[in-house]
Amino acid sequence: MATPHFSSALPVPAVSPAYPMAKPGYGKRSAPGQQPRTRDDFALLPTRERYIAGFIDHLPDGAEMGIKQLAKQLPLYGQQAISTALNALSVAGHLRRVRCPVGAGDETRWVSRTFWSRTARDNEWWNTYLATETATQTAAPAQDTAPPPPWVPAEEPPPPARPENLPSAEQDSAPTAVPQQRTPHQAPDAEPAPPTREATPSPAYLALARLGRNDHRLALSAHDCTTLEPLATQWLDRGVTTDYLTNALKAGLPAQVDSPNGLIRRRLIDKLPPQLPATTPNTPTDTPTPTRRLLVECTDCGRPGQPEALPDGLCRPCHQTHTNPGNTAPDPTQLAAAKAHMANLRDLLKPV
Repeated sequence: MATPHFSSALPVPAVSPAYPMAKPGYGKRSAPGQQPRTRDDFALLPTRERYIAGFIDHLPDGAEMGIKQLAKQLPLYGQQAISTALNALSVAGHLRRVRCPVGAGDETRWVSRTFWSRTARDNEWWNTYLATETATQTAAPAQDTAPPPPWVPAEEPPPPARPENLPSAEQDSAPTAVPQQRTPHQAPDAEPAPPTREATPSPAYLALARLGRNDHRLALSAHDCTTLEPLATQWLDRGVTTDYLTNALKAGLPAQVDSPNGLIRRRLIDKLPPQLPATTPNTPTDTPTPTRRLLVECTDCGRPGQPEALPDGLCRPCHQTHTNPGNTAPDPTQLAAAKAHMANLRDLLKPV
């Protein structure tokens, strides 16, 4: 009789319908651009981390992400095990804990969120994403707006509807029926050709042209750079630098890019930074307000800091403890106390 062999991997626990949700603005937030869910997700993680990651991945946005609450829903592991697993998931690039301010003036408060990505991301991707999402997350903390699919041309309006009773001869002669056709009576500026390059290229054009020099996956032709130049110019018009633009376009690239033009076009549209209000320096009564950014919390100890100062979502001491757990030297005071305690026990055990 054949003996069935079952997989040693633990099944992902089902999310309870009564799982508590966090207060509005708090809790879990899903990062954009994740790959579809498959059975092999988190296959490279240890069993405990894979089990907890599968449970978190199925939680809805806004769910409570506290260690105590997760331990209540996952009886196989205690709070210490949950905390250690979250540190490992942070190092693996699946989550970041952040603090962000909401409100204005005296009504400002700091809310805590956990950004989750089923697809593992590196530090550069997380830093760029948190920098570009600062304004939108602060302005609308309770809303999660997903970018449009890449096949939706959001920048072009839909074609006008044509009457159904229009004769077929008129349909064939309508210039809007076949956008690529040209008629002798059509205005020459109805669909302008790409502008010719000037003697001195613009900063936006140069930033796009250098993408292929830095990473061959983003190699663009001269025609592509000319076509994408207006979109890149919108970024520079909103106060960002060319280095900021280049890092935002290069962050988190897949292993293979089939269409660099389409990928860069979608990122230029979806990641467009917000338009900041114009300042009025002539009004002396206005006090300058400091720029507020998202502060990343250390996943282990909760210490806040800038995203660049917390690689893998951990502060420097916690990162060293996580990467070198066996190199932590004991406290000399504790060693002396332990030796004194053992000497006292030996004295008590001596025969009278």
